[in-house]
Amino acid sequence: MIYFDYCATTPLDKRVAALMANVNENVFGNPSSIHRYGQEAKGYVERARRHVASAINCQPKEIIFTGGGTEANNIVLWNVLRENKKHVILSAIEHPSISKTISLLANWGIEYTIIPVDSFGIVNPNSVRDAIRNDTGLVTVMFVNNETGTIEPIGEISQLCLERGIYFHSDGVQALGKIPVDVRSLNVTSMSFSAHKLYGPKGVGALYLSEGTRLNPLVVGGSQEGNFRAGTENVPGITGFGLAAELAIAILETEKDRLRKLEQHFLESLIENIPNLTINGHQEHRVQGVINITFPDVPGDDLLMNLDLNGIAVSGGSACSSGTLKPSEVLKAMGISDRLNRRTIRISLGRYTSKSDVHVLAEAIVKHVQHLKKVNTPLETHA
Repeated sequence: MIYFDYCATTPLDKRVAALMANVNENVFGNPSSIHRYGQEAKGYVERARRHVASAINCQPKEIIFTGGGTEANNIVLWNVLRENKKHVILSAIEHPSISKTISLLANWGIEYTIIPVDSFGIVNPNSVRDAIRNDTGLVTVMFVNNETGTIEPIGEISQLCLERGIYFHSDGVQALGKIPVDVRSLNVTSMSFSAHKLYGPKGVGALYLSEGTRLNPLVVGGSQEGNFRAGTENVPGITGFGLAAELAIAILETEKDRLRKLEQHFLESLIENIPNLTINGHQEHRVQGVINITFPDVPGDDLLMNLDLNGIAVSGGSACSSGTLKPSEVLKAMGISDRLNRRTIRISLGRYTSKSDVHVLAEAIVKHVQHLKKVNTPLETHA
């Protein structure tokens, strides 16, 4: 099986797995205990905190470990209920852990404005400026989109918020390990991250919270994580996250260049044989290795299944829920019709992708697209 779904999750790096196995077996103390077993465990947690902080250029005390990126986002969003200013601005392409949570918060009086994106999936900072009200308490725009790889103008938006004293949060889950992340220069108030997107373990995340920012915990019951997140820390998972972040930053630039060359090789092979395909998202302001492609003559789920039968794993361009392929909200926001939306797949390359892998993928896509084009009878007549 050849894996091309690195945006969904990454394989656990063997070095990370080895470290976690050792910690899981030998470092079993509770980090809150004052004896040597507890302090040894605490030492591993704090070492990981330093590694993650170094990866994004912040102080270790500004890192809060969580159960994942979704929890990190939720910690920030649920705090709006406790603030006087209860208007939230978000983009139309946010991850469901942002958009669904804000929609839920509307039941308790939170008001929100959704900012559109252009056909490349880019948020216009001027649209954010125009949407700001006197009661705006939070602006949240993701750093890198998980479906198209498009990079948003976070620095410009954060500056708008900084000038007006508005809390600015960014979902950085798809950014860390793919592009440089410097929270200092970006001027974000907070940013969320997830270990399993950069060859670390699942179920571990982090929230960067700028020093001095007031935030109420989502999970209460203990004083862990600086009173921001109660509960005994997942020491092996946090340790794995720290090493994964350290390893990813060490090879970031060389990996970006390698993925760029693989992507170029793949697309050249594909376009030569399928000239009417469309590559979605911005082609300059984007991370390497994330390719969102529409094949107008072929249903995406048919192509997805045929590739899977050939031992190739890619992702649908739209979200799959209860076995029903739904149009992607991200692609809809970019103005792509439901018909073309359903004819889109996402291919994401990663650390273990080889040139021969992408060659096999290109050949398989060409073969299946040509076959499905012949046998496909259009059933969708709506736009």
